[in-house]
Amino acid sequence: MLQIEGLSAGYGKRVILRDIDLTVEQGEVVCVLGANGVGKSTLLRTLAGLITPLQGEQRFKGQSVSGHSAHRRVRDGLAFVPEGQQSFPAMTVMENLQIGASLRDNLEEGLESTFALFPRLEERQGQYAGTLSGGERQMLAIARALLTNPDLLMLDEPSHGLAPIVVEQLAENIAAVAERTAILLVEQNLTIPTRCATRVVVLEDSTITMGGDPDEILQSEHVISAYLGI
Repeated sequence: MLQIEGLSAGYGKRVILRDIDLTVEQGEVVCVLGANGVGKSTLLRTLAGLITPLQGEQRFKGQSVSGHSAHRRVRDGLAFVPEGQQSFPAMTVMENLQIGASLRDNLEEGLESTFALFPRLEERQGQYAGTLSGGERQMLAIARALLTNPDLLMLDEPSHGLAPIVVEQLAENIAAVAERTAILLVEQNLTIPTRCATRVVVLEDSTITMGGDPDEILQSEHVISAYLGI
């Protein structure tokens, strides 16, 4: 689904990522762990086409997307949900969803599957997004991205700022989303990868240093002490 080879990226002269090699297969949920500031968000923003890489190759569904703009990548089937439960607060839930569904031919079909996954949004469809709870706004952000009908969904710290009980529900939602699309996410809350990740990789010193089965990686003393502060 996604293949990255020798990817380096940063801001100006500051290099944040060096020689990143990473793959995401169809049906996988790959979680990128790492301390604050190591470049997890930079990785997703580069893959979304928001940052121009310094070098490296990005292939999506077997085709190079290295020179593709952000909006073309969405059309290619690559969706990105930034950190922060982002929505258009002065628009209703339905209006937010319709923006995501603008690429679809069948809006009703997309909304039906979305509301099946997030029934709370159906209840709140006439409510302004700015009045939703943090968990509801995160559901809305993910639902809007899913309505672009992606083959790969990228999530940046989806649990950030949410109460533990809401994170539990979000983990279940992400697991359900994984039944229809591959997922690449960055996260620091262990609840998310523990519940739904099929593979975990660790970003350290600007590159990926570990990767493998979630149980093995998440129980590593090195990971627990260096990246999770425990």
